[in-house]
Amino acid sequence: MDRISALRNVEEALRAFEDGEADLVTTEERVLAALRTYATEFESEGQAALAAFRAVSGPADGTVVVAADAREARARVAALSAADEGSVEVERV
Repeated sequence: MDRISALRNVEEALRAFEDGEADLVTTEERVLAALRTYATEFESEGQAALAAFRAVSGPADGTVVVAADAREARARVAALSAADEGSVEVERV
């Protein structure tokens, strides 16, 4: 899913909420689903090839970041959590 599609999905979820067609829980689920799909199908359109990586161990388990490679992903996960970079393992999503 590209960024525009993700934004459209979020907009549709918000519109349904505002129109009374969906409650808050349903809206949150739709927005979260759009974000998760965007993150796991992420494809870089910029100069550097980026990919989504998920932490697969330790206190940051499940954290997903976008990075150029696994080394950069480990550093980003460590910066976003209390984890030591050396203890973070990541896999490409």
